[in-house]
Amino acid sequence: MNNSKRVEWSRLDNASKYFPATCSERDPKVFRISCELFEDVEPEILQQALDLTIERFPLYKSVLRRGVFWYYFETSDARPVVEREDKPVCAPIYRKHEKKLLFRVFYNKKRINIEIFHALSDGTGALWFMVTLVYHYLLIRHKDDFSGKKPDLNYNASISQKKDDSFTRYYQGRHYRKQIRIEKEKKVSKKAYRIRGARLDENRIKVIEGTMSAKAVLDEAHKYNTTLTVFLSALLLLSIYKDMPVRRKGTPLVLSIPINLRQFFKSETSSNFFSTMKIAYTFGEGNTELKEVIGKLNEGFRKELTEERLYQHINWLISIERNPFARIVPLPLKNISLRIVNAVMDRGITAAISNLGKIHMPPEFDSYIRQFSVVPNVKRPQMAICTYGDRLVVSFASPFRETELQRVFFESLANMGIKIEIVSNV
Repeated sequence: MNNSKRVEWSRLDNASKYFPATCSERDPKVFRISCELFEDVEPEILQQALDLTIERFPLYKSVLRRGVFWYYFETSDARPVVEREDKPVCAPIYRKHEKKLLFRVFYNKKRINIEIFHALSDGTGALWFMVTLVYHYLLIRHKDDFSGKKPDLNYNASISQKKDDSFTRYYQGRHYRKQIRIEKEKKVSKKAYRIRGARLDENRIKVIEGTMSAKAVLDEAHKYNTTLTVFLSALLLLSIYKDMPVRRKGTPLVLSIPINLRQFFKSETSSNFFSTMKIAYTFGEGNTELKEVIGKLNEGFRKELTEERLYQHINWLISIERNPFARIVPLPLKNISLRIVNAVMDRGITAAISNLGKIHMPPEFDSYIRQFSVVPNVKRPQMAICTYGDRLVVSFASPFRETELQRVFFESLANMGIKIEIVSNV
């Protein structure tokens, strides 16, 4: 009699297919989300919370396997175990010859951290996992305070909704191919300015985190009739420009900005569901004022953040995946092709900025949670933003020793009268 347990597997969504092919020791495609409490973390209680949370996110029980033509997720019996932080920030998680879970949970003093291999989820999906984890942790840790009534968790998607492949759901089909071809022709980009520096040893990354009043920064953004993301993107461009060699100051600066597609298409998936837009700006005489940069970025954001453009991008991505020739190409050849495409695309990017948005937790938890923060995956200097209450955290992650860019950026905000608390991992 065969008592072996039936192994379940699932396909990777469109965006997830990219990350296993292009990850490396230098660029492990790992990002971090942290929650800082007002008290030290108790690891035994955090483990209990993790045991409850993992049951709500079955995809997180998966390991990544290699097939003949595609990667796929395979359900694992491995139990995620909470650990004390003892690894470099965003150290590699996925290695092709290891059958390990694609995330880790650890703690350091008052911080709960999760790190996730990007093939498993994007920032929003991982945030929902973190919010659920912190929710269970605080309910257990302060059970006497919530014995009368449990606070409501604002993310209660079903298992099927969490596992939904929303790229496929919103793919419009073959009739859209003509428009896809037109869009593809427009995507040819000039070579962008690339930030150089001395790399840290052992592929480590430097994280500099600045915490400030969200209201204070929004007030500054509103003076220019713009959003928080555009305002900080403009400051980032100006900071890069000020540190550029004189001979390169006419080179285009290009920001890569992830777009959470859940904001435009109904979806509660905890898998990847994002797009990316590029916004370019070239400095010259007369256009180095913050107002000028913001005006140009406002135009770029309005052009890219339309339903038509986003549909075009989804259809373009899915059409490549469903190309009959691409389907029959063996996985090793697909990997080589994706690495070449990745290298070419990198030449067109200067830096990246990601805004995870305003994080919501039950108001009953306000006295326990100080703030959240995000560290993006890094192969170039990148900036990530998130807000909890009035605490806006701007995190710079960089593989380089140099910190002039970060200094200029935070000084620009400080010169506007904004108070900033700065911490670093080095």
